[in-house]
Amino acid sequence: MSIRQFNGSYMPNEDRIMFRFNTAEDDEYRFWLTRRVTLFILAATDHLVEKKLEQKHDKPAAKAIAQFQQEAVKEQVQFTNEYQVATKYPIGADPVLVMDVKCTMMQVENLDVLSMDLVMPGGANLNLKLTVPILQTMRLLLERLAAQANWGQLQLNVPPQAAPAEAEVATPAPEEKKNLH
Repeated sequence: MSIRQFNGSYMPNEDRIMFRFNTAEDDEYRFWLTRRVTLFILAATDHLVEKKLEQKHDKPAAKAIAQFQQEAVKEQVQFTNEYQVATKYPIGADPVLVMDVKCTMMQVENLDVLSMDLVMPGGANLNLKLTVPILQTMRLLLERLAAQANWGQLQLNVPPQAAPAEAEVATPAPEEKKNLH
């Protein structure tokens, strides 16, 4: 699957992001992203990209390089192109709620790639393999939408020894709701 375009809209009535992308094969995938899932994607992908860079650079340099790369993407990405709606919907035309996300950095044909599993209701998942430039474009869109929604940021609290670059990172379970009497 080769992604052509990302698109998203914050839906205030749902307090969710309708995130979609189309492919070179003329397929379109549509998802509902909650605040928890969106902020986790942003925090986890940032963390994993930095950890991958730390394999070649010291920690401060890796952080600076990651920030520089993200700033470069902000300068280059155009949000003016009209989204091209596809003709095929492999998982249906209605958006599917993403229940969880699992992310892992890996090497594919000598390229750093983020493997992202979007877990859907019933346990099915869709795996995306995103090169770092494509990942940064997706992150930029999600950052803009999260800011529009006024969702703030999620900080990952991962001990350094427990977070190798190849480690799988999954979203935390939703907080338990407590009734106040």
